[in-house]
Amino acid sequence: MYRYIQKLWRQPTKNMKEAYKEHLIEWRKEAAVVRIAKPTRLDRARNLGYRAKQGIVVVRARVRKGVTKRPAVTHARRPKRHVMLKLPVAKSKQRIAEERSARKYPNMEVLNSYWVGDDGKSEFYEIIMVDPNHPGIFRDRNLNFLCKKTATRRVHRGLTSAGKKSRGIRK
Repeated sequence: MYRYIQKLWRQPTKNMKEAYKEHLIEWRKEAAVVRIAKPTRLDRARNLGYRAKQGIVVVRARVRKGVTKRPAVTHARRPKRHVMLKLPVAKSKQRIAEERSARKYPNMEVLNSYWVGDDGKSEFYEIIMVDPNHPGIFRDRNLNFLCKKTATRRVHRGLTSAGKKSRGIRK
């Protein structure tokens, strides 16, 4: 079954034309970070560590496309004011989506994330989040590393897969 789901998501605009477009229209109307009942891409979510159990939550995040850097001022300023201050560092859209969802749910830790769609304006990612204080997670051998003190706020330190990739650590 997972192989068929994977095959569909290789070319979503071709394989799921209408359903995919309807999803995007719905997602555009929603808030930027929304908790969802179950993952849209079950195969990818399970591959990245999702399990349907208490303490694990899936969140969909929307990030605007396009360059973050604004064009430089070319006239009517002294040179001191030409500098563009407070521009975001070079981060991937996926990493930005993870960080925003981590800010919205401060008691959760980001496990991983994956792409679910994009339109002309936005990109959509689903983020798998884990509650490190839940006893079910504490007992789980594969996820209890998130319960340690050293695992706190790992998304903001660039320790998720997307974070490592944007830092040039993951090959």
